[in-house]
Amino acid sequence: MLKDTKRRKLLRLFISYSILTLMVIIIIYPLLWTVGASFNPGNSLISTSIIPENPTVAHYKELFAGSESLQYGQWYLNSLKISVFTMIGAVVSVSFTAYAFSRFRFKGRKNALTLFLLLQMIPQFSALIALFVLAQILGMMNSHWLLILLYIGGLIPMNTYLMKGYMDSISIDLDESAKIDGASNTRIFWQIIMPLSKPMIAVVAMNGFTGPLGDFVLSSVILRTPEYYTLPIGLFNLVNDVMGASYTTFAAGAILISIPVAIIFVLLQKNFVSGLTAGGTKG
Repeated sequence: MLKDTKRRKLLRLFISYSILTLMVIIIIYPLLWTVGASFNPGNSLISTSIIPENPTVAHYKELFAGSESLQYGQWYLNSLKISVFTMIGAVVSVSFTAYAFSRFRFKGRKNALTLFLLLQMIPQFSALIALFVLAQILGMMNSHWLLILLYIGGLIPMNTYLMKGYMDSISIDLDESAKIDGASNTRIFWQIIMPLSKPMIAVVAMNGFTGPLGDFVLSSVILRTPEYYTLPIGLFNLVNDVMGASYTTFAAGAILISIPVAIIFVLLQKNFVSGLTAGGTKG
């Protein structure tokens, strides 16, 4: 019996580690190939390899050469600007809406929560025509600020659900004790609720920062001039030209996109991981 139990345990461990190893390979292999391609000479992927025989940094230099057709530095700054302001706006707006839904009971509260849920069922691309017309009417084509507002609006519904679920787990007795001591709702929000909600704030911040960095569809509708492009649009144009496609330069640009994401993740890692687990169990 003991031998059979040990065998079953070893078999389960073997299967578990095999699945984990397979998943790691699936995730790491494309990344390694992209890194290798960025150091391979030439523009084609046909002769590239994970470990380049004659590695070169020419593609990274080309990104920042400052040519009219490849304004990578400007695109990078545009993307960082949009991502940072989207992150800040998302954290502030989601915190306010989640606190209101979590702590107050008002007319239309349930209907508003239902509306937030329904909004998540509508694909983003279904509103592209309306957003394009809106941008033209407002005279805000090529406007980063319009794009930031659209991103923030798209992040509010689902992230509000996540943060509301987390705030619901914070004992309301803390609010009542603070009110007895004369604290207002505003003071309770800033000095009690927000510090205790740091894990979920980190999740919202991460969602707000990474979303715009990887978005192509919405940004390509609003931004039409090269100097206003974000990284996804600019890099797409590198491989969209049939005659002049540069896949290795695209790979170099794609690798550099991951740097700010990695920095933000490292800064928020502790709270981000705990926020994800807490959101899954408390939300």
